[in-house]
Amino acid sequence: MKFFKSLPFRLLLGIAIGAIIGVCCRQNPDASAGIMQVIVCVHRLMGQFVSFCVPLIVFGFICPSITKLGDNAGKLLGVALILAYVSSILAAAMAAIAGYLIVPNLDIHEVEGALSLPDAIFKLDIPQVMPVITALVLSIALGLAAVWTKAETTKKLLAEFQKIVLAIVEKAVIPMLPFYIGTTFVTLGYDGTLTNFPVFLIAIVIVIVGHFIWMTVLYLIAGAYSGKNPVEVFRHYGPAYITAVGTMSSAATLSVALECANKSKVLRKDLVGFGIPLFANIHLCGSVLTETFFVMLIYKVLTGTLPPASTMILFIVLLGIFAVGAPGVPGGTVVASLGIVTSVICAGNPELEATLPGFLLAIFALQDSFGTACNVTGDGALTLILTGYAEKNGIKEA
Repeated sequence: MKFFKSLPFRLLLGIAIGAIIGVCCRQNPDASAGIMQVIVCVHRLMGQFVSFCVPLIVFGFICPSITKLGDNAGKLLGVALILAYVSSILAAAMAAIAGYLIVPNLDIHEVEGALSLPDAIFKLDIPQVMPVITALVLSIALGLAAVWTKAETTKKLLAEFQKIVLAIVEKAVIPMLPFYIGTTFVTLGYDGTLTNFPVFLIAIVIVIVGHFIWMTVLYLIAGAYSGKNPVEVFRHYGPAYITAVGTMSSAATLSVALECANKSKVLRKDLVGFGIPLFANIHLCGSVLTETFFVMLIYKVLTGTLPPASTMILFIVLLGIFAVGAPGVPGGTVVASLGIVTSVICAGNPELEATLPGFLLAIFALQDSFGTACNVTGDGALTLILTGYAEKNGIKEA
């Protein structure tokens, strides 16, 4: 019974109902014009609200995260941050290379008899408090300044603001996603884009394979650097992987991940207690890998071309930063990064801005559990690298 109340089920239900309504309306566009006007209006309003929340999410999570990490500042913290960021952007780069090699060979065809969406009954613009890039720069600058000046009052205020933003995400944005995604699929069914939906099922299999490839790479690097057998780490991670698949949350899987990591004979116990909780919040290699590949595929479906390499490089560099401060909720990575999706990938294209984010949310949600499982399992490899670093630099065990 819990499954029927879960977010994945509600998202799948929204996709199914939305697709059926869209296809039915497409069969008789004249009679359904009024219905589609209402649906387009509702879809646009929800999209505006999600866009409005994005800068708040960016600032509300990245800035307090910097201040909290700063309280534990030290060599290991800096190394951990670099490891998490490098792992994320290299995983995304691998996905981008795969996208340029694989996506052109997928059976993506032009929609025959495409229909244009009718105008909304009315339009209500909800401008963002600040541009997304401004929110990112402000988060970094203010967070670092608060650490440097030991501004304890500011840190407390930022922590309270993070709780407020998290409440908005959990109480408003996440519950609204099934309806937003449902209306997205109504529009996709109406204009004929859903004829390419089987391609996305193939893409989900591709990214899951990509997860295992990247986990293998991480553990091989960790073993080579630390001089320890990586098998002694990931062989204990089965329960954590399965738990992550079920919860879709690194935070919810944290207790299981700690238990698995503590069973390893090659990981230092003090670094398990430091690294596993830290990486659970800042290391999202599986999620960024998935989002990068899906962005390219959706862009190809909607425009007939792939994004330029320069655009993807900028997107990956920024996506790695956003992943460090993404909220620890299902779909947190893609929700936090919607700003750069619209500002970098869509680049002011109104048609892409109206369709690509909702489509990305829907497809990403279908595999979110596997991306989270990749994130959690990869944390063990980074903790092994931390162990090797500490031993090589004479950092005593606490």
